[in-house]
Amino acid sequence: MVILDNSKKTGNRWQVFALLLLFLCLAAITRADPVELQGQFIEGGLAVGKAPVGSTVTLDEIPLQLSPKGVFVLGFHRDAPEQQTLRIVLPDGSTHEQFLSIENRDYAIQRIDGLDQKKVTPPDEVIARIKADAEKVWLSRLDSSAEPAFDETWIWPLEGIITGVYGAQRILNGIPKAPHYGIDIAVPEGTKVRAPAAGRIVLVEDLYYSGITVIIDHGQGIMSALLHLKESTVQVGDTIQQGDIVALSGNTGRSTGPHLDWRVNWFNHARLDASLLVPPIAQSP
Repeated sequence: MVILDNSKKTGNRWQVFALLLLFLCLAAITRADPVELQGQFIEGGLAVGKAPVGSTVTLDEIPLQLSPKGVFVLGFHRDAPEQQTLRIVLPDGSTHEQFLSIENRDYAIQRIDGLDQKKVTPPDEVIARIKADAEKVWLSRLDSSAEPAFDETWIWPLEGIITGVYGAQRILNGIPKAPHYGIDIAVPEGTKVRAPAAGRIVLVEDLYYSGITVIIDHGQGIMSALLHLKESTVQVGDTIQQGDIVALSGNTGRSTGPHLDWRVNWFNHARLDASLLVPPIAQSP
């Protein structure tokens, strides 16, 4: 009687199966998305991503800054295009594109009367100052640390009654003006204003429209602007931690009462909605 030994054939089959499984796994890894991306893909939203170190990343041809660990950030303006393209050139030269769909929002109309008319339609003699103020703010947002200090759970700079929201179309003394890009929080004058996230102070100025203003660089172009302050307790160049007192709230600039106007920008690319970065505010009675 002849006995056929199938052990070798069976072993070969398992070896082939194992090699095929390994190949499929490697192929899946190769096809896997090389970029981690999470956040709020909505007008005014902020997203954070991570790409392999050494990659080049752009959003609609805007170069993005990467941290030493490959972390990058991108933000979406009030009227951002409905679709934007994230393009990543990996260290090996290969290119990966991801199409981002940005959710549209509806915005309120806010009417504010009783403003000093000079703050609504400024006289000719202050136009030069307004332009100089705008340039100071613009320049302060050009450079930013590559370290993502913003990548933490943000806190409100203070608590109070919300009187103005992001994106609202403003009509001042009956005159339509640009949308409002901040969150207005009504508080008594002299209320302590805290840093919503760690960072570095890049601007402390008394500006025509926003009064005493402090801008904090939280890294990679994410910057908080704190407006209408009574006084600042920091200086340009100071490094601060989340929760540090940076100012006292006030009623300076174009303001109808004591409050804080908190704004968040991504470089000079986009104005973001600060309220999307924090939990719902515990409003004062």
